[in-house]
Order: sequence, then C-alpha cells, then structure tokens
Amino acid sequence: MDEIVKAALKKWPNVPACYGWLALDARGDWYMRDDRIQAAGPFPTVKGSRINHDKLREFIERNYDRDEHGDWYFQNGPQRVYVELESAPWIWRLEARAGAAPAIRSHTGREARFEAALVDETGRLYLATDLGLGIVHTLDMETAADAIEAGHWHTEECAAADLPRRYGHRLSPQRERGAAAAHMP
Repeated sequence: MDEIVKAALKKWPNVPACYGWLALDARGDWYMRDDRIQAAGPFPTVKGSRINHDKLREFIERNYDRDEHGDWYFQNGPQRVYVELESAPWIWRLEARAGAAPAIRSHTGREARFEAALVDETGRLYLATDLGLGIVHTLDMETAADAIEAGHWHTEECAAADLPRRYGHRLSPQRERGAAAAHMP
C-alpha cells in the first residue's frame, strides 16, 4: 500500500466505504461505474467507463487488497472502494518458459506460484495460486494449453458458481452486503 494512502487512513480513519463504483473484468480492465451506470444494470452486464489512464490504473493496482470477508477493494486514500468482479480477484498473465511451466503474473504485476488448474462448465481456465484464485487472460490461453499438453499442469473440472465459496472471495461486495452505492468523495 502506498505511504500516502497509509497516512490518509491514519488522518481520516472513519470514512464510509464505497460500493459499486469500481469493477474488474475477466481481462484485467478496470471500470468506473457512476450512479447512472449502476442504475442501468449490474456488472458485467453494464460495465461503465474503462479506466485508460496508466497512472490511475497503477495506483489502483498498488492499493488492491481483500478484507476479512473475501471482498476485494481499492484503498483510495482513507476510503475503501469495493470492487465488483466479473470472474475472480486475479487475472493471470502467462509467460512461456522452455521446458518448464509458464511463469504466472497477476494483472497487478505480482508473481504467483501455481497450485491447481480448474476448467469451468464454459471452458474458462482458472489457476489457484499462492495469491488466490484467478482466471487466465484470453490472450494467454495458447501458453496455458501448451502447459497442460506438456504435463506441467493437470486440470480438474469445476462449476464457476462454486469457486467464490471454495476460494474465499465474493464477486459482488455490494450485492453480498446489501450495500447502497456510496457516492465518491
């Protein structure tokens, strides 16, 4: 977490949390969801405005974490902004390595260690790692298929609906907590 964020938390410890305003899709893209977008429908049916500003995305990713309930959030200064997830809290990018399993890196740039590979009923590939559960980015499916064919990874079938309970995360903190969307400061 950024030092400026830690300082803001100490200075203003009781800022209400924000729900519904930030979302992460299955390709690792962040979306802002204002009142109008939230009223138009749930994520990912209605995504909102994709965040394209590199420095803002980097700030979000450095301050992305989970709470004790399995809800993922971005610590925006003193305010916790809970994230709506399309599929999982991590989006995995893979780097092929000759003769070895691919290197795994999260959408936030963190390295991860492989634990299990799971395929859901629609053919989406998830990896369980030491950081938690994530979905493999669509651009890296060929690298993943090569790892499976080479015997580096063995897959197990799963139901996508069972993954949040199994891996301890919630896709929609707003829905799970019955929280109203708080306005951004």
